[in-house]
Amino acid sequence: MKHPLLSLLVLTALALRAAPQAPNIIYINADDLGVMDVGFNNPIFETPNIDRLRSEGMLFTDAYAPAANCAPSRACVLSGQTGPRHGVYTVNSSERGKASKRKLVPTKNTLDLEPDNLTMASALQAGGYKTIHLGKWHVGKDPLKQGIDINIGGDQTGSPAGGYFAPFKNGSMKRFNREYPKGTHRVDIYADQAIRFMRGHKDQPFFMHMAFYSVHTPLQPVPELVDKYKGKGINATYASMVEKMDQGIGKICDEVDALGLKERTLIVFSSDNGGIRKFSKQDPYRSGKGSYFEGGLRVPLVVAWKGQIEAGSICATPVSGIDFYPTFLQVAGLSIPEGKELDGQSLMPLLEQKDGFTERALFWHFPIYLQSYAKEIDDAHDTHFRTRPGSVVRVGQWKLHEYFEDGRLELYNLDADIGERTNVAASQPEKAAELHRLLKQWRANMNAPVPTELNPKFVSE
Repeated sequence: MKHPLLSLLVLTALALRAAPQAPNIIYINADDLGVMDVGFNNPIFETPNIDRLRSEGMLFTDAYAPAANCAPSRACVLSGQTGPRHGVYTVNSSERGKASKRKLVPTKNTLDLEPDNLTMASALQAGGYKTIHLGKWHVGKDPLKQGIDINIGGDQTGSPAGGYFAPFKNGSMKRFNREYPKGTHRVDIYADQAIRFMRGHKDQPFFMHMAFYSVHTPLQPVPELVDKYKGKGINATYASMVEKMDQGIGKICDEVDALGLKERTLIVFSSDNGGIRKFSKQDPYRSGKGSYFEGGLRVPLVVAWKGQIEAGSICATPVSGIDFYPTFLQVAGLSIPEGKELDGQSLMPLLEQKDGFTERALFWHFPIYLQSYAKEIDDAHDTHFRTRPGSVVRVGQWKLHEYFEDGRLELYNLDADIGERTNVAASQPEKAAELHRLLKQWRANMNAPVPTELNPKFVSE
């Protein structure tokens, strides 16, 4: 060749042009939405767009949040790590509830992810993805410093500052007051901004973290939707908010289709923790948000990707939100960042119904107190707290709770007792001991703190 360098450059350019574009990733995370608060699990809720994702993709029947309330769950998912690695165990102080009822001094809580803890957004951003966050962030003050290129309303706050409707009196959504008319729901703003983003970046891989505040308190009825739910034995305001969020999801999914991106876009829908029982019972699962019974940990999870995931498929393997980080890396064709420790594993073998996924124990650690929401209605151990300090492990059909105040062990056979009503630790001592050894070894490996200091303000009953 007369010009070998030029020929090499041309061939390189052609190879790059011919290389398939990395898939887009849309991660939709609801707030405080229980596993029983979607139409495909409870038809009293009208969620046709979430149901459509379920019909187009894979439903995980045994999906778990990595923690039972907002900030720790999000910290685990976004970092890909369980609580002992980052120390975010709750929202604000770990000394929740009446001091006289707390036997132990709980582990001090870490409020946010440390700046050097690389989020999934940071890893994807470094791999060439354009990243956008919309809605609730809650693991730091500024998403732009944690891997996000475009931030729509994300900050440290746990509830929707300024409410759900424009104009917003305070918070990060105030800047949209001039752009959207009075009465515009923040779900519609998020959807509109998401659509604009996709239209502007359809020709490059993008990661969208669509983290609705819905259905976090304060509950605010959606005027055009609330009446249909009255008299149906459910909180009509809550149900109207669920349906409104579903409408926003529908707008985003419709735009993916309209842009011709469906075959190269992975869409994940889930929630950060179980629902609040006083608003929506999670029966047959016990308790709700803040509890480490199933009602506080089980979440809806559907994953859709046209041409890659079988429509209408179902997976009963227990999985967790900590699995999303390695899943997204595999989808993007990226390696685990150097020095980054991940506690989950990619869900792609399950999604593609292939070998390669190792079934394992799932662990939770909560060395903190969470006060009661509604006493008996919470359906917790007692009327003072949704949970007291402890750890939990699930292996197959078995789930073991350990509580640090008195060393109590509770063993449940989820196949026979999904409501966790019958503690069989005494009748199944070998199984209880087996899981307890596993739980203690995991805590030792993770250097997980176990509170032992007695609280001088505690008053024994």
